[in-house]
Amino acid sequence: MKTIDVVAAIIKQGDCILATQRGYGDHAGGWEFPGGKIEPGETPEEALKREIHEELEALVSVDSLVTVVDHDYETFHLHMHCFLCHVAVGELELHEHMAAKWLDAGSIDSVGWLPADRKVVQAIKGQGILET
Repeated sequence: MKTIDVVAAIIKQGDCILATQRGYGDHAGGWEFPGGKIEPGETPEEALKREIHEELEALVSVDSLVTVVDHDYETFHLHMHCFLCHVAVGELELHEHMAAKWLDAGSIDSVGWLPADRKVVQAIKGQGILET
């Protein structure tokens, strides 16, 4: 099974994190943390900054690694580095997603997270990243 190495941004603003709804592909309509593939020669942090700029028109500062998730989908294995970030420059504009929501501790389970991203949500809860 092919392994795809990706990064995901847990963008925090106040007591909320950003969830985005996929607008394309096999998992269109599912909710995820924004990000994408790590290109050859990139560090995960470099890939994250590039992907967020491409997808959301903003520059993020990478604060810390929250978790690394491994998940088997039907046709590939996903290896995802998930970083806590904050917007450093710009306003978020959706270029690849159908929708976005800011979720707090009480609403984090209110969207239909994709399977790998559910593991990220569990890590967020376990580490107390969102205030209750």
